[in-house]
Amino acid sequence: MATVQNARGTRDLLPAQMHGRLHVIGIIREAFASFGFEPLETPAFERIDTLMGKYGEEGEKLIFRILERGEGGREGKADLALRYDLTVPLARVIAQNPAIPMPFKRYQVQPVWRADRPQKGRFREFYQCDADIVGIDSRLADAECLAVAHEALSRLGFADFQIKVNHRKLLSAICAAAGAADRESEVLVAIDKLDKIGRDGVSKELADRAFPAEVIERLWTMLAEPGDLDAVEAAVGESARAPAAELREVFAHVRSLVGDTSPLEELAALGRPPGAGRVVFDATLARGLGYYTGPVFEAVILEGGVGSVSGGGRYDGLVGMFSGRQVPAVGVSLGLERLLVVMEERGMLPTSGTRTKVLVTRFSPETDVAALRVAAQLRAEGIETETWLGAPGSLGKQFKYAGGRGIPLAVVIGPEELEAGAVSLKDLRSGHQSRVATELLHGTICAALDCRSA
Repeated sequence: MATVQNARGTRDLLPAQMHGRLHVIGIIREAFASFGFEPLETPAFERIDTLMGKYGEEGEKLIFRILERGEGGREGKADLALRYDLTVPLARVIAQNPAIPMPFKRYQVQPVWRADRPQKGRFREFYQCDADIVGIDSRLADAECLAVAHEALSRLGFADFQIKVNHRKLLSAICAAAGAADRESEVLVAIDKLDKIGRDGVSKELADRAFPAEVIERLWTMLAEPGDLDAVEAAVGESARAPAAELREVFAHVRSLVGDTSPLEELAALGRPPGAGRVVFDATLARGLGYYTGPVFEAVILEGGVGSVSGGGRYDGLVGMFSGRQVPAVGVSLGLERLLVVMEERGMLPTSGTRTKVLVTRFSPETDVAALRVAAQLRAEGIETETWLGAPGSLGKQFKYAGGRGIPLAVVIGPEELEAGAVSLKDLRSGHQSRVATELLHGTICAALDCRSA
């Protein structure tokens, strides 16, 4: 018999994992909604011409193509593809719906697919959690995308994250000043790998692409102090003035939106939670996707070991590729899978394998009607309740089932309870059991669960 296994780069998500995922997704959705973003969903696949020409040389190699039906498919032709991200589909939606009021603030939480090499925190099928602002060219919009990412990571419980910010026009100015204006995309693809392969690796890749040694040297000279915007601007010259000014405006808005601007180490020494000190300039941040036109950003969990957990930027030309009209846009995306890897390693996810709070047992066929009515009553009162579906009797077996599922409480209705108009409530965590009047059951359960089920 052939071995049954998942496609490489995918995995099944059992209930215990799904509870953690849904918990995290819920927090991210709430953070997005708190800034006024509205939900949107798009199809899993797009016309292939919709996706091609948007992601740059490296990105397009990772698109999963869908073969045409019929003769074209037999010849290896593709007319559809699984979506690579959520941004290009958004741009298509905007182009197809010109009557959408602007600015349009949308969030989207859906899976995307990339033919990438699987590794820790990186899968071929994974979820992105995006928030975008379309239809307004404002540095405040850029700052708000940074702020909503900051808010989401903070609500998830992270304190040691950093959001790096750069500007694609500043990178263009750096490439031009280095003598590589006509090969900018190649330089950016190489620089985008800096955190993975280091400076020597980037230099080697550029040399392998036949960049002259003096070009590579000038490039590193301008990036000698990558965290100092003033120093980079001075090294590049006049062409850096405009993007540097835009970045300063973004940082000023971020300071207003997220608070303290002190560096992380200073805040740690003072014992204060960091605010905008988590948002820093980094001239080496490239973001490899080809559609970015302005500020770009990327968030990392310090000592997380999974690379970036969020990224985004301004992409003012993307919607125009579909509509023929210039529509400014900026957005940010959080990578759910990488966040979950770090949160699981740090014990930041809910520990219970179920949301069910109560198992209503079945004592005997004669008490089934009362048991089912109690279960229905608890559900109507907002308490997640399961009814034992096996044969009635054998309470020990039913308690063992509930304990194995992580259900904290069990309700027992035997002949004595039925006659008294009460139930027995057993706390499976402590073993304590007490008789409770039916009308007081909801309040007693809420007290036992610290009102989390109310």
